Amino acid sequence: MVKKLTVLDLIIRIVVIIIAILVLFPFFLIVINVFRNANDIVSNPVSLANMSFEKLINNLTSVINNTNFSFWSAFATSAIVTVFSLVLLALFGGMAAWVICRNKTKWSALIYMVFIASMIIPFQVVMLPLISTFRDVGKFLEITMLQSFPGIVFAYLGFGGAMTVFILNGFIKTIPYELEEAASIDGCSPEGIYFRIILPLLKPPIVTVTILNGMWIWNDYLLPSLMLGHNGKVKTLPVAVQAFIGSYVKQWDLILTAAFLAIIPMIILFLFAQKQIMGGLVDGAIKS
Repeated sequence: MVKKLTVLDLIIRIVVIIIAILVLFPFFLIVINVFRNANDIVSNPVSLANMSFEKLINNLTSVINNTNFSFWSAFATSAIVTVFSLVLLALFGGMAAWVICRNKTKWSALIYMVFIASMIIPFQVVMLPLISTFRDVGKFLEITMLQSFPGIVFAYLGFGGAMTVFILNGFIKTIPYELEEAASIDGCSPEGIYFRIILPLLKPPIVTVTILNGMWIWNDYLLPSLMLGHNGKVKTLPVAVQAFIGSYVKQWDLILTAAFLAIIPMIILFLFAQKQIMGGLVDGAIKS
């Protein structure tokens, strides 16, 4: 039977379409203008006229080979920071979620509530104390916490741990505790139980949180700009794009091409993994 479209359904669909247009419009402007030159963009930024693959190749070549942008260096920095952060988040987040879930104590429940509560605290509230704390800790330990890979990776572990624990905790609740009891009776240590039984079963949710955290870390601008600086040698792609924009204020073809190069890896990743992302979020929220 065909469901009749009510007035409320129609309003909801119109609102959703309007929101989708507003969200996708900036990306639409970037995509069409990487095929054009600066003069065409300035004259009419929303026009589809004068688009060509030759201009796209020229724009890509100019940006990638530009010494002020250092695309490959920034790309490598973003890749290294993202990969190390994701591996450590998956490893320690899974351990923390397992311990919190299996220890039925008031302290475990309190720690879990602290993780959940930290998800609603805006980054802007803690960014200045964070930088001050990292500077003081670095002086005390005589190591460089700011403008370094270990420092920013450690910061991402703190900010990404809450969501990782929240999602993985929901999945661990569905794993029968009898599996762990049987392994313990057979002489398996707690470490062996986690790495041999729990971790293999957590592969689907770990993929979900890895993709979500990966998109956030790759696209993040504020934390790298604070910890690595705008003028430092180590720059992630968002910070490098911002510095590049400052060097080429009027050359919109190069600016939009640099932005296109920075966001396209995550767009491709999301298109291939969107079902895994949505399914993991829904399942994790329901099971929690």
